[in-house]
Amino acid sequence: MMVENISIGEVLQTDPAGYVLLDVRSPSEYAQGHIPGAFNLPLFSDEERAAVGTVYKTMSPHHAMQRGLEIVGPKMQGIVDQALKLYNGKPIVVHCWRGGKRSSSIGWLLDFAGMSVSVLTGGYKAYRTYQRSWIDTQPLNLIILGGKTGSGKTDLLHALSAKGEQVLDLEQLAHHKGSAFGWMGELEQPSTEQFENDIFEVVRKLDLTKRIWIENESLTIGKVFIPQPLWNKMKSAPLIQLEVPIDVRVQNLVDIYAGGDAKEALISSFQKISARLGGQHVKAALEALANGDYHQAAEVALTYYDKTYYYGLEQRNAQIIGKIDTDNMYSEQIVETLIIHAQQLHTQSLAQ
Repeated sequence: MMVENISIGEVLQTDPAGYVLLDVRSPSEYAQGHIPGAFNLPLFSDEERAAVGTVYKTMSPHHAMQRGLEIVGPKMQGIVDQALKLYNGKPIVVHCWRGGKRSSSIGWLLDFAGMSVSVLTGGYKAYRTYQRSWIDTQPLNLIILGGKTGSGKTDLLHALSAKGEQVLDLEQLAHHKGSAFGWMGELEQPSTEQFENDIFEVVRKLDLTKRIWIENESLTIGKVFIPQPLWNKMKSAPLIQLEVPIDVRVQNLVDIYAGGDAKEALISSFQKISARLGGQHVKAALEALANGDYHQAAEVALTYYDKTYYYGLEQRNAQIIGKIDTDNMYSEQIVETLIIHAQQLHTQSLAQ
């Protein structure tokens, strides 16, 4: 057997269930961003990687290699054992940052141990370059679902998905609902780098000849940024606007955020936007929370978020292809109306 190289394009065109992807970078590199589905089998710990790097800078590459061998030598059996647990007869693709010494050495070791191994050409860096270019160049048939805060857009995305429509749920991938309160009830957010990777993993598996529903978002969702190539496409994509009565929006916010031990988290979130909301509004919101009046607090929040929503619309180049007054409409009716609007858009584009 021998260790061969494989390109990121070849890897992504293969059924992920057909291979085992091993990321041999350090744990912190992996945590910062990794190919979805890759297992971390680090050659060096973060501290060991830093030590080898110091030797490289202060002495020489030769001394750094010697130091690396001293560290890795005692680990070799453990690395093989871990890889064997994942192997199960599937070919292994190994990568580091640039497809250099770390992945090559692990590739040699696993090959010597009798496993079928390839090394990813260009490593994780090649993957990052590939995915950004792919998002930029692919024609994504996006339809933006718009509506003020509390309009229930996320629930409608899920309902559209249940109807067989393609959906890209950015807030789900970001672990954040997109406002100052959006972190509540969510897992810790990924890095922006990992967020981009996760978006790519979803989009590349969609049928790009069909429409993709996506919620109207700001460039930032919590602490992460929508990748610029996707953001550019979102800004010019057609938008369907939901018109939802304010009492329904208030109740939606209360259903999402109130209850349990939410009061302290809500107070903290209002304080974070105090400069933008204004002292009088913040005071009213905090008093409402102190009295357990979550509906009043939600109304105060909407005075701010409604303004920011209209400002965001003004910054878009999008054509608003329809407005849906959802008053007295069930979710099923709204979804059917959304699909009808989307089909009409498709018919119009064919006629042009």
